[in-house]
Amino acid sequence: MARPKQSPRHAAQYVELPPRGPVEALVYWRNAARSGAALGAGLVLLVALACCSVVSVFAYCSLLALTAAVAFRIYKNVLQAVQKTNEGHPFKWLLERDVSVSAERAQALAASATAHLNAALHELRRLFLVEDLVDSLKFGVLLWCLTYLGACFNGITLVILGWIALFTLPKAYEMNKAQVDANLELARAKINEITAKVRAAVPLGRKTESDKEK
Repeated sequence: MARPKQSPRHAAQYVELPPRGPVEALVYWRNAARSGAALGAGLVLLVALACCSVVSVFAYCSLLALTAAVAFRIYKNVLQAVQKTNEGHPFKWLLERDVSVSAERAQALAASATAHLNAALHELRRLFLVEDLVDSLKFGVLLWCLTYLGACFNGITLVILGWIALFTLPKAYEMNKAQVDANLELARAKINEITAKVRAAVPLGRKTESDKEK
């Protein structure tokens, strides 16, 4: 059946969505049920961590999962006995799945983590040792803002807010990409203009040509 004609305002909902990985699919709500379940489960876990210790949360979650698995196994065994069927272990498909991490995968993850760690260490050294005065000043302003953020929220609260933002901001950006990009471009241009003026006024904020060649 052909789709009915839609107004331009509502035509976007029929545009084919680009293929994404499992994490991106959750974040961009490609499947509302799965994304909602992931958001809710994460919030429950984070709130539990805010109220109880990590050991208690781990123990209770593990006990809950084990209880559910044992109850389901007993239920399936009783059902098979009543119906006189032989379906086998209810978790056979999970028990036969390979969950081991290959050496190649482990090496790739280690290499990626090492590359990110080295990049972060080089950037922190550059900022703390004031290789570029303007960049270090901007980093100082960021740290100063974080002191106020830390005074208002503790770590777990920030993680909860970050988890909620992970499931809301990307989708909101995707739905309003043109407007957000336009505003970000204006803000970026203004920041670059202010930074250029500061660099012109503070010679220490710029690298000399000899420094760049080195």
